[in-house]
Amino acid sequence: MKALVKMLGKMGLFREGLDYQLLRASMVIMYFFFGYQKWFEYEAKALIPFISNSPLVSWLYPLFGIRGASWFLGVSEWTFGGLIFLGYWSKKLGAFGAAGSVFTFLATVTIIPFIPNGWAASAGGFPAMTINTAFLMKDVVLLAVSVYLLRQDALRAWGLGERAGVSQVEVASELAVRN
Repeated sequence: MKALVKMLGKMGLFREGLDYQLLRASMVIMYFFFGYQKWFEYEAKALIPFISNSPLVSWLYPLFGIRGASWFLGVSEWTFGGLIFLGYWSKKLGAFGAAGSVFTFLATVTIIPFIPNGWAASAGGFPAMTINTAFLMKDVVLLAVSVYLLRQDALRAWGLGERAGVSQVEVASELAVRN
């Protein structure tokens, strides 16, 4: 076990901030590919059961139509991904991108209870997921990553991120003193 830990250390796995940088890069890549799909008709049609049953974004269809809603989402995803990417250099821009990302995944996670036939009746229903519900479940993790990036970038943008283990009480106290 010691040899494994030593090898992982040499590979840089324990480098400070590696998790933060990998999560940022993962979100940028994910937003690039998911945003790219939104420009094509096949994706616009595939989104119909999701957007139509969303309590937070169903307004997109009456406002933009099917293709327009897909394009709106594509622009949003590329914008949030771009801001998250710029977070490598500007933590404020990264925080804005992460905030948009939090909203994005709140919107998609809230679809889960409303997706028609979301639970496989042939397997007894809940918790046996159908493909549409399973597709949305990844967004639970992406929401958590977005919250993590938002917190990290906000702390760094306010100059509070240099200290390990900064508590919410400490952050609130320091911000109150500054303002």
